[in-house]
Amino acid sequence: MFTRGLKTNIVIHLFVLLVLAMILLDFVMIITVRRDLLRSEISRGYVFISGIEANKMFFPESDNITPSSDFQDDFGRMLKDAGFSCAIVMDAKKNRVYLDGKNCALQDEIEALTRQTIRSGDKASQFFGSTWGVLGKQSRDLIISAPLLRNGSVVAGASIVLPLKGIYKTLRRTQYIFLIYIFINAFVFTFIGFYRLSRIIVKPLQRLAKRAEEYREDDEMFFLYEKEDNDFSKLSKALNSMLKQIADDKERLQTTIMSLEKANIDLKQAQKEIIQAEKLASVGRLSSGIAHEIGNPIGIVVGYLELLKQNDISEAEKKEFILRTENEINRVNTIIKQLLDFSRPSSEALKVVSVHSIIGETVDVFKFQPLMANVELNLSFIAENDMVMADPNQLRQVFLNLLINAVDAISSVEDHFEGKISITSEVAQNASAESADHPNMLKISYIDNGSGISKENLCNIFDPFYTTKDPGKGTGLGLSVCFMIIQKIGGKIQASSEEGKGATINIYLPLTVQGANGGKSKESLDMNDG
Repeated sequence: MFTRGLKTNIVIHLFVLLVLAMILLDFVMIITVRRDLLRSEISRGYVFISGIEANKMFFPESDNITPSSDFQDDFGRMLKDAGFSCAIVMDAKKNRVYLDGKNCALQDEIEALTRQTIRSGDKASQFFGSTWGVLGKQSRDLIISAPLLRNGSVVAGASIVLPLKGIYKTLRRTQYIFLIYIFINAFVFTFIGFYRLSRIIVKPLQRLAKRAEEYREDDEMFFLYEKEDNDFSKLSKALNSMLKQIADDKERLQTTIMSLEKANIDLKQAQKEIIQAEKLASVGRLSSGIAHEIGNPIGIVVGYLELLKQNDISEAEKKEFILRTENEINRVNTIIKQLLDFSRPSSEALKVVSVHSIIGETVDVFKFQPLMANVELNLSFIAENDMVMADPNQLRQVFLNLLINAVDAISSVEDHFEGKISITSEVAQNASAESADHPNMLKISYIDNGSGISKENLCNIFDPFYTTKDPGKGTGLGLSVCFMIIQKIGGKIQASSEEGKGATINIYLPLTVQGANGGKSKESLDMNDG
């Protein structure tokens, strides 16, 4: 299709260029021929007038200029045979002595030009009228005027009128013949030019296109051409060099892609390990508080077992002791199960979860910590829709890290006897144009009255290994891991604080469509521990 289009374009352009060039040449030639014909006619007119001057019958030696009747008849025939339509002769006093011709509609113009010739003594010619010529409207008649001399003095003047229609008719006939030859020559030279250009350009391009269609990556010298040192040979060498460079770049690109894929896998594995390490660090902090909580039911179980060893108890008492023992063991089992849920590696399986439920589970585990003894914890969930698509284990880690940070901030305040932590939820409008699929966001706020964060430190709290805690009391990865988890599920986390006035951490999570249909009803919980 490419070749056919190229051939067609070559033929069309050659034909058009040749026709335009020949038409331009014809235009110049017609103008030149018309000019030469007019000059020839003017010269012939002057010769005709000079014949009047030499004719003694018309122009005797006496001052009286009166043409004889015989001359008038002869002159009329000569005028007609010469192709002139009208003639006039005027004496030196500018009196008309002769007027002949069928077409003397320009009598006034002829007389005026004759008087001018007598007065100046110079020959003159002038065009009059308008008719259809060869290249548009042109002059209809040509008036030729010349003085008649005797012994070097002007004694009269004569003018003749030449109709130009005959000249135009001859030129149009010539033009018609030229146009026929123009199109014949255009066809012939177009064919010859196309044949030559096809051998020089089209066929080499066809060979290059055919080789391109047969391209294989293992070809070392792909584009081959004749031995001639021409532009197509240079083009073939350049294309071979380009394809070799592309092949080398492709190989390097594949190597780079494989390296990036491996680095990406290592990075994801490192992120998993960082998240798991931070999770285990948080679980370690929970262990001290949970150990006391587990110790109480175990002591109760031991006491009931000692009672069961006695022989003086009734069957009803045995059943009651066994039931209470089971309850305490179930309590221990529940606490251990919650701790294991926090510590086990995340499967990273996303599913629709209730954020309110996950926060409630996190609070239930954390409320046994000794640091919570003087902290008032308030939960206020006013968001009717709390369903998001996320990994529940990773969300638990985020909420636990934020709770630990809030408690640590409260405990760092000197002479601070009562701390307050508020966890709230509400539905917020999503202002991001990139998340049009999630017009609404669930906003979770952690608000504490701890020591706060200075302005210079606020912009760095989400950086890895950045911490304001004393050495040994923090890894600096807690908020960084939170930022990474929230960002991965399409949310965002922000912090605002003033030093000495506490801090607020806001989390925005995209709500799911399923959550919009099955979200929780409005809930408000107030929980006091201490």
